[in-house]
Amino acid sequence: MDTGTARLFAQYRAWADELTYAAVAALPPGKATKERPTLFKNMLGTLNHNYLIDRVWQAHLEGRDHGFTARNLVLHADLAELWAAQQAITGWYIDWAAAQSEATLEEQVRFRFIGGEESTMRRGAILLHVVNHATYHRGWIAEMFFQVPAQNPATDLPVFLNDPARR
Repeated sequence: MDTGTARLFAQYRAWADELTYAAVAALPPGKATKERPTLFKNMLGTLNHNYLIDRVWQAHLEGRDHGFTARNLVLHADLAELWAAQQAITGWYIDWAAAQSEATLEEQVRFRFIGGEESTMRRGAILLHVVNHATYHRGWIAEMFFQVPAQNPATDLPVFLNDPARR
């Protein structure tokens, strides 16, 4: 991965999260926390999962233990608090991506998965995973929007690339 792509992906993630959180916040009361047939129970649980995983990979990139033993913890039960925490870690990823070089993006990072298995990945691949992981789970949230029913935001990469507000 090159540095321009790393910065682009970090910015895309911030943009997509902003649209998603705004749409979830605009739902009628109780809809974001209504239990649904999904692994993380509801929209708020799924957003918490994305945030938790962002923190896990941040710890890997920083070479420290993340301290989590499960992927389904609700770290912030309030959407506004979760959004503030998400913005902070997303800002960290944007700053991290801006500080990388071609060489550092190719560096291997040794880490341990939450389940305990050891592995390695390139720093650039970790960033790609963080962005892709969030996209995957925004898809879960989009499906829950259909259950409300409500319109979910379009957060696809081509929409981001063609957003006039970015120019």
